[in-house]
Amino acid sequence: WAWTLAVVAAIYSTLCLARTPSGLLRDQGLITTAFWVGLLLIVASVLVLGLRRRPGVAEIGVALGVAAVYLIVFLRMTIPEERSHLIEYSVVALLVYEALRERASHGRFVPVPALLAIVATSLIGVFDECIQLVLPSRVFDPIDMLFNVLAAVMAVTASAALAWARRLPGKFRRPS
Repeated sequence: WAWTLAVVAAIYSTLCLARTPSGLLRDQGLITTAFWVGLLLIVASVLVLGLRRRPGVAEIGVALGVAAVYLIVFLRMTIPEERSHLIEYSVVALLVYEALRERASHGRFVPVPALLAIVATSLIGVFDECIQLVLPSRVFDPIDMLFNVLAAVMAVTASAALAWARRLPGKFRRPS
């Protein structure tokens, strides 16, 4: 929960800036480069964490499928700022989902953690956009709310699919 709060605080902290970080990067001609560097850092983190335990064939297949879907969505989005919504809110959704799953694993009642994580993340995104209604330096955009929901759905679905692949029977596991 602490990491979730930290990420949400980081997202919200950019709201009051007269110039957004993406605006500064755009002016310097670095917005696309910064996006790809960020994406590569995320991929590197996933690989490092994923290789701590030997993934099975099914996990590798699901991971490649997830990577392909994210890449297709990123490439179809032409505005780099819109891509950032997918990254930011995917991270928020994963943190919320993992926190809820941990809570459920300790015996606490958590009804449908995946759905609850998507709803919570979507509400955080809606609140983010609603704050922008009153800020003169920002623009309220309902499409951004849809990107936030899409990010939450994609991230939670990907995490659930990877967890499912980890639970498959031995024939789909990598030999020890």
